[in-house]
Amino acid sequence: MFAGKKALALSIILAAVSAVSLSATSVAAKEAEKPAKTKPAAGKKETGKKEAAPAAPSGPTRIQQFNAWGAYSYTSGTNKVCYVLSVPAEKSPAKLDHGDNFFLVTQRPGQNISYEPQVMVGYALKAGSKVKVTVDTKSYTMFIKDKSAWLENAAEEPALVAAMKSGHSLKVEAVSARGTPTSYSYSLSGISAALKQIENCQ
Repeated sequence: MFAGKKALALSIILAAVSAVSLSATSVAAKEAEKPAKTKPAAGKKETGKKEAAPAAPSGPTRIQQFNAWGAYSYTSGTNKVCYVLSVPAEKSPAKLDHGDNFFLVTQRPGQNISYEPQVMVGYALKAGSKVKVTVDTKSYTMFIKDKSAWLENAAEEPALVAAMKSGHSLKVEAVSARGTPTSYSYSLSGISAALKQIENCQ
């Protein structure tokens, strides 16, 4: 997917989601890229030369809000990126400063990425820990990088997205770098309509 290349930090400016105003500095003002897991394409060799810096992404535009989920898009270089995003309805422990937390599902047609779920939290996650995502009674495991998490088994992405569209509750469980267990409950109201809105992202 992103073989042999540094992860590109994409600046995100998030508009209001379910009456929650998200500033330009939300999530450290960056959307983390998923770490590379594949080898460089056949026939391509490492030259040792530095690549030209890619064009900075334009600020995201909110396409439409669907209850708890907003649909957004932005342009990174020549590629259009679309995603749906929500913020937690409940956070635990209640007295903890959780920072900004989000659940996203992203479309990146230029990188052949379709409906990729991602968790973003506002604090450092415990090294080597996993993030657990549960939709109703079905659970999925995510690996972490920095303050983000993605499904360990990418083949489960369609199943998770389908479960979210038909499910009633979404829960995210993580462990902070200090060893504190945390959990977040998300409403799934509007997720199907929001995903439909970014269906033809290109």
